[in-house]
Amino acid sequence: MDRTTRPLVIFAAFAASLAVGLFIMLWAVGGLRSVAAPAAIGGPFQLTDQSGQTVTDKDLKGKPTLIFFGFTHCPDVCPTSLFEMSEVLKAMGKDADRVNTYFVSVDPERDTQAAMKDYLSSFDPHLKGLTGDPAAIAKVLSEYRVYAKKVPLKDGDYTMDHTALIYLMDRDGHFVSPFNLKRTPEEAATDLKRYL
Repeated sequence: MDRTTRPLVIFAAFAASLAVGLFIMLWAVGGLRSVAAPAAIGGPFQLTDQSGQTVTDKDLKGKPTLIFFGFTHCPDVCPTSLFEMSEVLKAMGKDADRVNTYFVSVDPERDTQAAMKDYLSSFDPHLKGLTGDPAAIAKVLSEYRVYAKKVPLKDGDYTMDHTALIYLMDRDGHFVSPFNLKRTPEEAATDLKRYL
């Protein structure tokens, strides 16, 4: 072994022993447990759509699904998001029939089946509005890790502060990612078609 390679061999041996030592130490203190997966998003639910039909998590299977949580008295974010979802569905053409799109209420007190039906008449007919009793809504909010809180207003009325993501679920009903609507409807439609 010549003089130039000897220091490299010594350094490599030292680095390898350091790596092995670190591995053994981490294993001994339990630091090599598998990294915890992020909290699952989604789960069992049973709600009612604006036509009185029961919708459960099983209805998500077989098609990609977009889910938005909001409320009919929402002044800006909800109607804007539902309009943008409607534009994506329009851009999908006939493929819109191959996607589930749900607007889930975070305000079961005011969002009755009739209120949802009236509200959604302004948007794409593929959009289904889901509501239920407070316990059913609380369950789905928990399953989807949605933040929703009643905020009193000065006149005695209230508004809702809530998560404003569009959830993209795959054909198996598993969460993929938040769905980006901040692009052209055609770009969003092309992206969504990848999950058909």
